Amino acid sequence: MEYVIEMLNIRKEFPGIVANDNITLQVKKSEIHALLGENGAGKSTLMNVLFGLYQPEKGQIKVKGQEVKITDPNVANRFGIGMVHQHFMLVQNFTVTENIILGNEPTKGGKIDITEAAQTIEELSKRYGLAVDPYAKIEDISVGMQQRVEILKTLYRGADILIFDEPTAALTPQEITELIQILKRLIEEGKSIILITHKLKEIMAVCDRCTVIRKGVGIGTVTVAETNPDELAALMVGREVHFKTEKSDARPAEDVLVVQNLTVEDSRGVQAVNELDLTVRAGEIVGIAGVDGNGQTELIEAITGLRKVKSGSIQLKGEELTTMPTRKITESGVGHIPQDRHKHGLVLDYTIGENIALQTYYQQPYSKSGILNYKKIYEKAKALIKEFDVRTPSEYTPARALSGGNQQKAIIAREVDRSPDFLIAAQPTRGLDVGAIEFIHSKLVEERDKGKAVLLVSLELDEVMNLSDRIAVIYEGKIVDIVDPKETNEQELGLLMAGGKREKVGGMS
Repeated sequence: MEYVIEMLNIRKEFPGIVANDNITLQVKKSEIHALLGENGAGKSTLMNVLFGLYQPEKGQIKVKGQEVKITDPNVANRFGIGMVHQHFMLVQNFTVTENIILGNEPTKGGKIDITEAAQTIEELSKRYGLAVDPYAKIEDISVGMQQRVEILKTLYRGADILIFDEPTAALTPQEITELIQILKRLIEEGKSIILITHKLKEIMAVCDRCTVIRKGVGIGTVTVAETNPDELAALMVGREVHFKTEKSDARPAEDVLVVQNLTVEDSRGVQAVNELDLTVRAGEIVGIAGVDGNGQTELIEAITGLRKVKSGSIQLKGEELTTMPTRKITESGVGHIPQDRHKHGLVLDYTIGENIALQTYYQQPYSKSGILNYKKIYEKAKALIKEFDVRTPSEYTPARALSGGNQQKAIIAREVDRSPDFLIAAQPTRGLDVGAIEFIHSKLVEERDKGKAVLLVSLELDEVMNLSDRIAVIYEGKIVDIVDPKETNEQELGLLMAGGKREKVGGMS
C-alpha cells in the first residue's frame, strides 16, 4: 500500500509528560484522514512533529515511501507538507498577499514583486474556490477568510499534504459548510489532508479514515463509512458518552437579570445592541441563538462592565450595573466564561494555579493585608484541577503550555466554583471534546438546579437546543423572539436567526 505520509512509532516527551507514546499514523494519497482525540491527547503535538516544529525522541517519518528527517517547517515545506494552525499565524496590518509571501518573497530586479505574487494568489484562489481578495488587509476580513489565507499560504508554497488543526473551532456554521466544500475541492485536485478535530459530525461528513489517540497512545485507525459517532466517541474517551444532557424541567423563580432598552455601540461606534430587552430568572438556563456578529459580544461586554452602555438599564437582583466598575459587578454575583479565552480568560504567562485565583486572589484566605498566600492559592487550584479534570503536568505549569481545551476547563473551574448568582457562559465548549462537553454541560445544569441564573451564548445550535430552558433569538442587536426548545427545531431557529418570522399556528404564536 502506497502512503503519502507514514509516522511510525513516534515518541515525543516533554518534562514530566509523554505526549506521544509510540504512535503510528499512515495517510493515503487523496484522502481526508481525521486525527481524533480528547483535549491534550497529543494530536497537535504529533502534527507539530510532522511539520518540523518538534523533534521526536524516537520513531521514523516517511514521505511518499522515503524516510526523511524534518528538522524545521521549511524542510516540511520542501517535502510538500503545509499546516493551517488553530491560532492563525498572520500579521494583522499586512495585506493577504504580503502575509502569504512572507519569508518566501518573489523578487524582480532586487525588489519584491507584489503584482506577480498577487496574480499567482488570485489564480490559486479561483482554482480552489477560496474567493480571497489578494489586496485586502487581514484586520478587515472575517475569521473564515483569514483561515482561507492560511490555506493559500500552504498552497502558494506548493504543499500537497495539508494539516488542518481544529479548523472549525472559530468558524460560524455557514463558514464550516464552505470550508467542507473547500476540503473536498482540495482532494479533487489531488491533495491529501490530515484533519485534527474532535467534532464527530465533521468526521462523519468528510473523512475517509480516522486515527484515534487517547492520552498520548494510538488506539487504532477505522474506516469512517464503517463506524458511527457513538463508537468514535467511545474510542476517544474510553467509555460511553451521552450526547443528550439529562436534566429535569426548570423551576424558575425570581428575576435575577433584567435588561431593558439596552443600546450598546461596537468599537467602530456602530449600534451593535439595539434597544434590547432580556430577563433571566433564578433556576433557568436562557440560551442566546444568533449568527455571529449580531450583538452577542457587545451584550456580554455591557453586562460584565467591559464596554460602556449608551442607554438603557441592566439590573442584577434589582441593582443597577451600568455604572458599576467591572470588579464590583463580579462581586455583586456575576460570573463570566468569556468567548475569547486568550484575550479575556487567562494571563497566559501566569501559572494555571494563578489563573484559577484571578477572581479571588485579593480575598481571604488567599491574601492578607495585601500579601498573597501562595500555599492556599495552589491548594485550591489543585483541588479544582482534579474536580474539573484539567490535564496539566502540575498547578505550577504556565497556562500557555496547556491545550486549548484544558485552558477552557481551568476558566470554567474558576467561574463555576464561585457559584455566582448569574453566570454568563459564552462559547463554553468551544474547542472541547465530547467527554469534556458532557461534563461542562452537567456543571451548568447543576448551577441551574442550585437556583442560579445562567445565560448561555453559543454559536452551536445543538448546544443551545440541548441545554436551554428558553431560547432568545438575537438578530441585529435585538431579541426578536423567545422560543421553547421543546417546541422548535434547527430549521425554525435558523429562520429566526436570519431575521425571518415564525409560522403562527391557529392564532397562537
